[in-house]
Amino acid sequence: MTALDALAAELARAPGLAAKADIAAVTRRLGLTGAGGAAVPVGDDCAAIPDGDGHLLFAIEGFMNRFVAADPWFAGWCGVMVNLSDIAAMGGRPIAVVDALWSPGDGTAAEILDGLRAAARCYGVPVVGGHSNLSTPQPQLAVAVLGRAERLLTSADARPGDRLVMAVDLRGAWRPPFDNWQAALGAPADRLRGDLALLPAIAEAGLARAAKDISQAGVVGTAAMLAECSGVGITIDVTAIPAPPDTDPARWLKAFPSFGYLLAVAPDHEAAVIRRFTDRDIAAATIGHIHAGSVVSITDGRSTAAVCDPGAFPLLGCAPHGMPAVTRPVRTLMGEAVP
Repeated sequence: MTALDALAAELARAPGLAAKADIAAVTRRLGLTGAGGAAVPVGDDCAAIPDGDGHLLFAIEGFMNRFVAADPWFAGWCGVMVNLSDIAAMGGRPIAVVDALWSPGDGTAAEILDGLRAAARCYGVPVVGGHSNLSTPQPQLAVAVLGRAERLLTSADARPGDRLVMAVDLRGAWRPPFDNWQAALGAPADRLRGDLALLPAIAEAGLARAAKDISQAGVVGTAAMLAECSGVGITIDVTAIPAPPDTDPARWLKAFPSFGYLLAVAPDHEAAVIRRFTDRDIAAATIGHIHAGSVVSITDGRSTAAVCDPGAFPLLGCAPHGMPAVTRPVRTLMGEAVP
């Protein structure tokens, strides 16, 4: 097995990718469908609800109990930050935040709420209500955000021939114990708000077809979700990925960055999109290409190794209109079924 094959196998087994396979079971049980199959299709970073000349965006995130227990203040902060990233990924701007909080007493609750409040103030988005229960065995947190987009970036509009552009803020550091790359804490509020505003500006200028926030599934797992929703294949050049210096490639490819996006961009707009990010000191580069098929692969320029095939074994269960609805469990191309 080559080093590239070993990396592909490690990425295929990554817990962040495996967790996304749970989504297909949920969408199937609810009878939800992807692009072309419903008035409000699912599978994107937010629900996009038609509203006049634009769309209301509705995003929600629930957090791992062990994360909330281990780092309650940061979990509260992330409740706002990750939802705003999802709103931005679809070309939107946030309107308001609500939260649902469970905690064994008011001590842990206070830490969570302090983090949430700090992020809301920093990003300039009001918290307008929610739900609380301070008599539960363990802390739990879910946060939802409402936003609006004038022109959507979706997960369903990537096309063969598009370039895959990655933008990521490298001005940060790892925040243990999880593989979170934190580049927001300590950054000026006006910079954070301006950085998020890049995505709706790109959408409104017509510079990108599709985008997706890099999630806990990491770069390749996020690309797999984009590939599934658009009905395309993606090949990623691991040597082109912007990364912090001296970082283990496998760890970085599985990491959740506080500001990180994948965009499907027509070749004519590739340079302009990259320049929008680099002008604000955000690392950006073309890291791959989008093509016919459904396999997501990695390459080092010499050889190629497949990671997964979400078209045959879906993560989300949100195949685009005209594609068969597949209900088999996701399976990596390493021959292992994801539980």
